[in-house]
Amino acid sequence: MNHPQSFQPLVLGIESSCDETGVGIVRGTRLLANTVSSSMAEHVRFGGVIPEIASRAHLDAFVPTLREALAVAGVTLDDVDAIAVTSGPGLAGALMVGVCAAKALAVATGKPLYAINHLVAHVGVGLLEPDTGVPGASAGNAPQGDAVPANTLPENLGALLVSGGHTEILRIRSITDDVELLGSTIDDAAGEAYDKVARLLGLGYPGGPAIDKLARTGNAKAIRFPRGLTQTKYMGTAEEPGPHRYDWSFSGLKTAVARCVEQFEARGEEVPVADVAAAFQEAVVDVITSKAVLACRENGITELLLGGGVAANSRLRQLTEQRCSAAGIRLTVPPLALCTDNGAMVAALGAQLVMSGTAPSGIGFAPDSSMPVTSVSA
Repeated sequence: MNHPQSFQPLVLGIESSCDETGVGIVRGTRLLANTVSSSMAEHVRFGGVIPEIASRAHLDAFVPTLREALAVAGVTLDDVDAIAVTSGPGLAGALMVGVCAAKALAVATGKPLYAINHLVAHVGVGLLEPDTGVPGASAGNAPQGDAVPANTLPENLGALLVSGGHTEILRIRSITDDVELLGSTIDDAAGEAYDKVARLLGLGYPGGPAIDKLARTGNAKAIRFPRGLTQTKYMGTAEEPGPHRYDWSFSGLKTAVARCVEQFEARGEEVPVADVAAAFQEAVVDVITSKAVLACRENGITELLLGGGVAANSRLRQLTEQRCSAAGIRLTVPPLALCTDNGAMVAALGAQLVMSGTAPSGIGFAPDSSMPVTSVSA
């Protein structure tokens, strides 16, 4: 399917990989609508996302969310050139709801359907031109340095994705067909560690915002928590890299926080919750940013995109910006509304696939809960 180079497809994106039902609409790289319905409030009492509850919430929310997105964008399904949907990774049941909805729309309208990887979509969202008419679309960090022209990703691009389920550093040679995984977490993702530590500290769910807020009142140097996989046997050298040079591990950090809390309680002392939160957060963002910048420097990456739900963390944004600036790496952070899972990012990557002439996925694909980041589309 070949299109003129100036073709700006109108793409509808559907995201349902976890607890957010997202429908976004873009025209080429211009964001027209980004509507999200979250079921997070239904999971709070369980201290984490319950897949069955999330799946049922997607069923209830999809049609109203779709209608709202179409109304905000001022378009109809007949106007849409293509449909894109997250096919993985994510919760199997939640993915199934979005994929089935997308297939039904594709069959009913005759529109081509693209099954895409929502992790790569976190990178594609960096291509969108903010539209001040779309709620939340323009409230973010501008890139350092000169603006990147619309419709293009810069050369020597990397992406740092930090979320509840993923912590990864990527090299992006082509947004449509060449994504390389340089490093990832070998156990808990950063967001998952935040949730578990927040539970230990009695801060509730979700843990990220609670710890971020409390940490501002604590002393990050009061306690020294470990930085996982930073020993020489894991890191190696630039000439002889170790087995986990660009990888992360947060399970040991979580255990260290638990032991620390137990020791205060065993001595009959009040747990300095703010200090523990600040020290824990510093350990997380320190090791994430140091390894990410190292991966960039050793792989010729001069442009870095920070994405994922934990990209909303104030200390992570601050330290990533400081270390990228010191290393001569230009950092781009999408608006907060586009960092977490949403339909706009799915539509953005779908539009890139359409414009590149990539063939549609059809309706024969199945959701893949463990879809590797190197697979851009199904």
